[in-house]
Amino acid sequence: MSTVAHDETIAGAPASRLASGVLLAAISALTFGMSGGFASSLFETGWSPGATALVRSAIGAVVALPFGLRALDGRWHLLRANLGLLVAYGILAVTGAQFCYFMAVERMEVGPALLIEYTAPATVVLWLWLRHGQRPGVITLVGAALAAAGLVLVLNLTGGTTLNLSGVAWSLLAMIGAATYFVVNADEASGLPPVTLAAGGLVLGTLSMVVLAVVGVLPMAASTDQVVLRGHEFPWWVPVLALGVITSGLAYLTGVAAGRLLGARLGAFIALFEVVSGVFFAWLFVAELPSAIQLVGGLLILAGVIAVKAGEGTADDPVLPPS
Repeated sequence: MSTVAHDETIAGAPASRLASGVLLAAISALTFGMSGGFASSLFETGWSPGATALVRSAIGAVVALPFGLRALDGRWHLLRANLGLLVAYGILAVTGAQFCYFMAVERMEVGPALLIEYTAPATVVLWLWLRHGQRPGVITLVGAALAAAGLVLVLNLTGGTTLNLSGVAWSLLAMIGAATYFVVNADEASGLPPVTLAAGGLVLGTLSMVVLAVVGVLPMAASTDQVVLRGHEFPWWVPVLALGVITSGLAYLTGVAAGRLLGARLGAFIALFEVVSGVFFAWLFVAELPSAIQLVGGLLILAGVIAVKAGEGTADDPVLPPS
């Protein structure tokens, strides 16, 4: 992949740029975190993970496409020049992350699958180190360790869990998709506006899921039964629209924009709040109350993100010219 510009210069970024990036990243993490609660309500009525992911991605593409086309402003040569990047983003960051995660949770518990997928920020740090020579500082590594410890507590895995090797493999593939999402989001070398990248990725990701569904790899099942959210019944289309508009369209648009402002490394670690928000919305939608140890885990994740930001100024990050 090409040079990720903002990871070399983020330490000197204007305060307004940093604040905007953090706000957008927080919105993205919060909206992505809603997906589990809405999806769970559909699963209870007979929806398959494949159908849920496809509908979520398709509606998100419809939401994002007008913004992407407007930002492109007729510069169609950017699409032609970056077709490979868009295909990779759609397949890995959109379809891969979702599909592989759903395959994982069919074979293992949700908690371990999430924990493995959310090693993506550490993978981003490693990628930037090996590919671009951006060696992480000690404070950054401490922040990564704090965030990892916080995830263990948030996911409540301290009691020990037997892992299914096939499930672990699918979770690792989902992690690659998530890491690709963070790295590509931060890449300015393509010249693609961030909202165009998000829209293109969602469109191509949706098309790839359609192909998987047609060949039978992605099982399709849906229902029009009423769903239950927070003890109240709602029409099936309520969580479907929420998944598509909020947890897909809005989440990807704000996530890509945040990546351009923050860089891949910091953006990836702030995205860990998706796990915390996922716990919160699981409580809000399906009455799964987080425990005290999970709340402590959330504080550790916060400390880890702060440490990673502090480490931006001490990391061995040479200034690289755009490629």
